[in-house]
Amino acid sequence: MVIKQYSGAPEDADLTRADSLAREIFSDIANKWAFLIIELLDDRTLRFSELRREVEGISHKMLTQNLRMLERYGLVERCVHPTVPPRVEYTLTEPGRALRETVSGMCDWTHQYLGHIEAARRRFDG
Repeated sequence: MVIKQYSGAPEDADLTRADSLAREIFSDIANKWAFLIIELLDDRTLRFSELRREVEGISHKMLTQNLRMLERYGLVERCVHPTVPPRVEYTLTEPGRALRETVSGMCDWTHQYLGHIEAARRRFDG
């Protein structure tokens, strides 16, 4: 796996370039699980098990992978409390909260146009 580094060059931020850092980040973050995790965390701090209960259909492995990716990008902060068993909590960082505004807008858009999209799908498939 090639890990791109930010050099400050304009091509780093060019989403149209296959080799851009921006596209790598966008590709990782723009997935249904990451969006749902970001939306659920909102202004809350949640434990792993709470997130797993609230994100219906997500596997333990997929939740772990997405939380690690969000932590790697600095969007989620992981706090481990030294208890037995360890208590691990997740919360959005400032950049994560900023992204949540966009994610929340996408969720609102989905709710607003769900009927329209379903009607278009029926017409297309019919």
